[in-house]
Amino acid sequence: MQRRHDIDALRVIAFSLLILYHSAMVHVADWDFHIKSTYQAQWLQYPMIALNRWRMPLLFMISGIALGLAGIEGRRWRFAGSRSLRLLVPLVFGMLVVVPPQTFFQVVAHYGYSGGFAHFYMLYLTHGLCRAGQCLLTPTWNHLWYLAYPLPYTLLLLAAVPLLRRLRERLGDAEPTRVSAGLLLALPVLWLLGVRLWLAPRFPETHALLDDWTVHAESLPLFLLGYVLATGAGFWNWACRLRRRTLGVAMVAIGVELGLRWLGHHPPAGPAPEWASQVPWYTIERIARATYTWMALLAILGWSRVLLDRPFRWLPYCSEAVFSWYILHQTLIVALAWWLIPMRLGAGVEATLVVTGTIAGCLLLHEGLIRRTGWLRPLFGLKAMRHAAAPRPLPQPVP
Repeated sequence: MQRRHDIDALRVIAFSLLILYHSAMVHVADWDFHIKSTYQAQWLQYPMIALNRWRMPLLFMISGIALGLAGIEGRRWRFAGSRSLRLLVPLVFGMLVVVPPQTFFQVVAHYGYSGGFAHFYMLYLTHGLCRAGQCLLTPTWNHLWYLAYPLPYTLLLLAAVPLLRRLRERLGDAEPTRVSAGLLLALPVLWLLGVRLWLAPRFPETHALLDDWTVHAESLPLFLLGYVLATGAGFWNWACRLRRRTLGVAMVAIGVELGLRWLGHHPPAGPAPEWASQVPWYTIERIARATYTWMALLAILGWSRVLLDRPFRWLPYCSEAVFSWYILHQTLIVALAWWLIPMRLGAGVEATLVVTGTIAGCLLLHEGLIRRTGWLRPLFGLKAMRHAAAPRPLPQPVP
């Protein structure tokens, strides 16, 4: 099957946005993070909300699409073994090596911990990080929580391949009819709306896998849907054709959500009109959120198919590098912020140094160490090194 460069490029872009997002978490007001700057801005919430609504749903949908394009049906359980190793090894390594510095700087900054890293690390390994009756559950995976989720999703998908394959065959390569297109536009929005109205208030997001019902209800259907739609030429043609309209609807929807949030923080002066108390503002905001999430996903898939499905020279390198950058980036962000915050350099200088320092650190560690060291590669999710084939002996002349 022909390589889908747009899916590879989307994966690189989506993971790259995490550097900006998690760097902004240091400076956004009213949101918890491992370390917080003295320079905080509430306005950052609005672009981060606009990004946050689709960044993780997109990654889960891309993961499903990638499986649908990989042709795994004939080697399901062999693929399950290799997939498990490629996800579990970096996850365990990250929890034991990459993530602990984040927690160390967190307890130093927030809890006044004064011990050294060696003493802290023993506490980290033995669940000993408690203060005033509050305990941090360690070892933890922090930003690496995403690695824990595709594995059970993949195993579930592999078990359901016979059913999902029949569904893919029924959809075929024809573009959706008016009825099926309407369902494809409406049903995901209704599902996401139900998750936000019913599940989210009862089961807050935890990123702890076993009790994270809201995230599972949102992410798993998108993962499976990505697999089902991956090879349907009709769906991709339809998404391309509707990309301007889905983008327009997405922009209106996020405008409604952010506008209602802004009014919640800045209510108009004077008494509110009587009719305003009768309007279900919370439900309207949830409808706008669900609509924005799905329409943004459709718009992104459509536009990327048009603009990104080409063999960019940077794509093979970035596709390999993105996994190690993902594993490294948040630890670098927290470490740089912890070092820079006491200098009080100003908001712009501090934020710029955190972002550029993180990019430089990821580049140096990946290029100079990880990708060139055979035993490190699988620890960061990279495939084993390909050794050059031994040269063939020159043919000897016939006597």
